[in-house]
This record gives sequence, C-alpha cells and structure tokens, in this order.
Amino acid sequence: MTRHAFVATTLAMLLSGSAFAQDIVVSPEQETVIREYVTKHKVAPADVTGVEIAVGATLPESVELHAIEEADVKYRYVVVDGKTVLVEPETRKIVHIM
Repeated sequence: MTRHAFVATTLAMLLSGSAFAQDIVVSPEQETVIREYVTKHKVAPADVTGVEIAVGATLPESVELHAIEEADVKYRYVVVDGKTVLVEPETRKIVHIM
C-alpha cells in the first residue's frame, strides 16, 4: 500500500468512526416520553450566548443540565429557543436536538 493510500484509508476510517460516535439514536418512544416530561417539568431556557447549538457542540459548565427522571436515557437536557437539547453529562456535548 502506498503512503497516499494508507493516509487516505486511515483518514476515511477516522472520519467514519467520528460520524458513528456522534450518531446517537433516541427511540421514538423515548422522544415522546422526553417531550412529555419537559412539557410537565418547566425549566428556564438556558443562556447559551456565543455557543452554536448543534450536535457535537459542547455546552459550558455555566449551563445547568436537567435530569429526565421518567425516561430511560443517560442524557440530561436544556431548553434553548423552544427546543429540547439532549446533552451527554460527562462531556457536556450535545447529542440530539428535538
């Protein structure tokens, strides 16, 4: 294998792995439970000035994450501009926007 082919293959593997790692799936049933929970348990919208709200973005420590008690998910949530944003608590990365 040439050096160019090796680099291209390695890069393709890394990129596909990154895409796969961020492809978080929340089942439709979980999404329904989460929507109902968020509707019932009103929280103040998060102040995320200067942060792009997109899957993979990291929220600062100043943003309070809220637990979802009634859904079987490990994620926490915040509300931004009327959208529920699911966040991985350990990394504070956005994993799903509803």
